[in-house]
Amino acid sequence: MLLDFHATFNLHRDVMPWILAQGAPVSENTERSSRTLRIVNVEQDGSVLYTWKGTGGFTSIGSYDPHFVQNKLLYSFDQDLYIISCSVNCEKTLLALSYCRSPGENKFEPIWPVSRYLALLIEIQPINNVRVLKVVDSSMKVQFLYPTEEMCRFPESHLLVVSEERYIEQYHICVATEEEGKVVIKNSGQLPKDRITEDFVWAQWDASEQRLFYIVPKRSSCVLHCVQFYPEDHYKNVFEVPLEIILSDQVISFVNLGIDVLEERGRSKVKSPNLQVFTNNMGGLCLIYVQPSQVAHEVNYMVVFLHKGCSKTFKVQTAMEHSTPLKNASFINLDSYIVVYLPDQFLHLINTRHPDLMCYHLFLAGDDARIPGMCCDCPLQSVLKSCVLEYCTGILYSVRINQSQLVKLLSLTRLDADKLAILHCVLLNLNYQPHLETQLIEWICENLSTCQSFDPIQEFITASLYRKFSSEAVYLDKLLPYTSVPLWNEDIDGVSCTTDITDMPVVKVGILKGFWEKFHSELEYMKVAQLRFRYANYIHRRDWCKLINEVDTKEKRNGVYQRSVLENVKKVLLNMETWSSDQRTVPLYQEEEYQHKELMGLMVIKLKDHLSQYLHIGKSKIDKIVLDYVSRQLDIVCLILEVVWRKFNMESCVFNFSGRGSSTEYFAFHVMCRISEAASKMCMPLPPGFHTLQLVLGVRCLPLGNFLHCIDSGVLHLTENFVVKLLKELDDDGHNEKIKYSIIIRLPEAIIEKVHHLWDHAISNKVIGMKYVKQQLCNLKKKEFTRQPVLNRSPLYMNFLPLNYLIMMLSEVEETALNPFEDDNIDATFLEEIALKQTAIALRLQRR
Repeated sequence: MLLDFHATFNLHRDVMPWILAQGAPVSENTERSSRTLRIVNVEQDGSVLYTWKGTGGFTSIGSYDPHFVQNKLLYSFDQDLYIISCSVNCEKTLLALSYCRSPGENKFEPIWPVSRYLALLIEIQPINNVRVLKVVDSSMKVQFLYPTEEMCRFPESHLLVVSEERYIEQYHICVATEEEGKVVIKNSGQLPKDRITEDFVWAQWDASEQRLFYIVPKRSSCVLHCVQFYPEDHYKNVFEVPLEIILSDQVISFVNLGIDVLEERGRSKVKSPNLQVFTNNMGGLCLIYVQPSQVAHEVNYMVVFLHKGCSKTFKVQTAMEHSTPLKNASFINLDSYIVVYLPDQFLHLINTRHPDLMCYHLFLAGDDARIPGMCCDCPLQSVLKSCVLEYCTGILYSVRINQSQLVKLLSLTRLDADKLAILHCVLLNLNYQPHLETQLIEWICENLSTCQSFDPIQEFITASLYRKFSSEAVYLDKLLPYTSVPLWNEDIDGVSCTTDITDMPVVKVGILKGFWEKFHSELEYMKVAQLRFRYANYIHRRDWCKLINEVDTKEKRNGVYQRSVLENVKKVLLNMETWSSDQRTVPLYQEEEYQHKELMGLMVIKLKDHLSQYLHIGKSKIDKIVLDYVSRQLDIVCLILEVVWRKFNMESCVFNFSGRGSSTEYFAFHVMCRISEAASKMCMPLPPGFHTLQLVLGVRCLPLGNFLHCIDSGVLHLTENFVVKLLKELDDDGHNEKIKYSIIIRLPEAIIEKVHHLWDHAISNKVIGMKYVKQQLCNLKKKEFTRQPVLNRSPLYMNFLPLNYLIMMLSEVEETALNPFEDDNIDATFLEEIALKQTAIALRLQRR
């Protein structure tokens, strides 16, 4: 099961035994109470308000406190009433409710009064006074405001009254505390009130953040408004935005404002629109609406991403029999995802942070989409974030994504779109679960060749870094990359999707904080999104090589720049978690790999410059973000290697040249090659010691020709530590001498000058001679000298004029030098012998 449903509250489990313990006759009370027991509201603090009808026509209202796990009777009427809505203030001293009398249950009053809907305000600490707020002909909803901060507890409470006569009012109730803790209402006469709005057709209460959304019809479309209530006894109209939807004005629809069963009230049976608004912690705000479909057994639902200025309309063909009617779709808010669930048909996880590419939305059908134990005939109502209510059963569920099930599903799916969607879903919700992270890395390493449309290593590194750092500062999530997939053209099987541009909300509030600050940053980003100022972490190999060459030449000439680069490298390595851990099994050592050391420092400078352009925070904060980002990038690579080493119990003994590599070592070498390839495309440095370990595994696992081809093609990068290890540990038999020679001739000049003395071979003598000539010619001043016959000729003397001229010139330099044998104890005669021998080897007249 992809979603975990945990029953945090169950009417029949948590309330029914308490009702039966009140002392009423068991047989009769059990049947009636069980039949009439139902939930009417869930408050911001998780308190559940419920009502039931006992013997003698009594109607009671109770409250369940989830923190203390106890029930409390709030109020009881001595008559048979149908409670429409009720709410209790945060101090639990006032109860507001609206009700009507049910003609079907009250046989003693066949003639109804003109106005049968009432809204009451009751003092419940202790039960003292009942005040009538309204007596009207239309149904009403009541909801107390809860302060989002620890303030305004007393002396005032605020109550919303939402009427089907299409207006919303806010009442201000002053209370006073008398002796013995008695709380009474101070207002005498009419309570002061504000008119919030009127002429709306749909309203939704967001209990978590104390927000009210409502829709007002306007000509051929609708306008969505939002009102934010604050603890300081005021409210603000935050934004409004036109919607390309049309809602019927025949019925007023409410969301999260109490139960709304039209059939029980004897009202019109016009179906209410299935529409709801959701927010997430990153400033995302979405509206989802199930549209009426003209095609039988086709479900159409539109998701308007208000923070992105776009909408997506999904059309899903169901597998229902033609005679079976479709059930209502349910929505679940999981912060970064909105779940659209149609029982026995499909389950769709819609990514609200990154909705642009279809591969980020996970669509499941058939058995994968089933949620066992749920009532298929009753839609779920998302009352709080990650919390849904099943009205027909009276069960409140907390919902979360089952990460273990996602990882298992990852191993079963075959489509790249599903793999990428699952990968993002796991990483986005993966917090402090190292065992699942290990399973995910194992799957990535085993499926590197099965993903044709994306590189799983790149996606794992990029998405992991985005999850960790996107919330470090406001606007940072717009500047860091979240994927390595720039485009996606594949569709989801069984689902068609169209994307449209929508109007951006008009924010009416000047000073923003909390969620609205993040929401405003999303809107501002979308206004300048054409600039595309995300940090680029994906380049081609040609550009990578060009960057390396620039680092090797031009940038090194600037001493200040070079010192800055080296200082950044030192900070990054000290900040890595890998080097501070005593449980490392991978034989990585901090060594000098000059190219990646330079690239590491260069990346710190480039990323710091990039963030400084757009983040308006302190320099020290930016420096810390950049340092942590680059360090974590290297730690992720080390983590992948650690998982491979531990899975196959690979010991550090593989870090030598004795013996041939096993199948597990070849697997590790393959993974390292794919990591190196991903890093080159992402312009990303690798941790110190990575290339040396990769080269050692390459020597153990590959034939010499393949190994040299990997070096020539840039797959493997020669390092000084590897060459030193190779020259010291391998003896000079025929095969090993061939390996050494093949490596030496491929070394960059910077390395070969440091290691040539470790191998007593003709190739080393050649290097010594070249170094000697270069140094002498650089020190040679322009002067005239007389050609003199060279008396001591070597036995290999050949009459070759260029060589003779060079030897004569070097001999004269030696004669004037204070110590002619200070450079590796060679002289012109030795150099002549080396040159003649190398020439004979080049002409294949002599073997090496």
